[in-house]
Amino acid sequence: MIPDLTQSVLAAWRTNNDVTVFLISHIPQSIWIAPLPAIPRKTVAMIGAHLHNSRRSWLRTLGEPHGITVPAAVDSRRVSRKQLVAALNRSSKAMEALLRFGCVHGGAVPATPKYVWRNLALDVGHVLTYFTGHEAHHRGQIVMAARQMGVPLSRDVANGLWHWKQPQRSRS
Repeated sequence: MIPDLTQSVLAAWRTNNDVTVFLISHIPQSIWIAPLPAIPRKTVAMIGAHLHNSRRSWLRTLGEPHGITVPAAVDSRRVSRKQLVAALNRSSKAMEALLRFGCVHGGAVPATPKYVWRNLALDVGHVLTYFTGHEAHHRGQIVMAARQMGVPLSRDVANGLWHWKQPQRSRS
């Protein structure tokens, strides 16, 4: 039996979002707004906000012209973990809409006049890979920053980033 590709793509995106939300939800408060080593004008909160705001930027470029609702940005200097988790879940739903739109349009998101960069292939596989790769990169930055600040993530949290099956990872 061939699995439904649309459902597989959406499930993969949801897992990526769940892993990001899991990490953000478990960052120790002591490092949330602490300056990052070697980048003192940046914080873990700012990296997390960048994930949501980057999704939003791509949604404005690729989705909004097709009628996909773009969620509001978050203030990277003031966002709380609770606010960011809610924002990530909103932008995740919009990303699902974009991926679903691409799936029903021949497996690719139709280019829009706003898409001027033209360096990302718009087939759904590349779109999904680009966004999940981007988020994995920044999750790694957060894990490394926590170590460098002397507050490494617990083993359960660090290991939870690699348990991509829902029953194995808390969704809180």
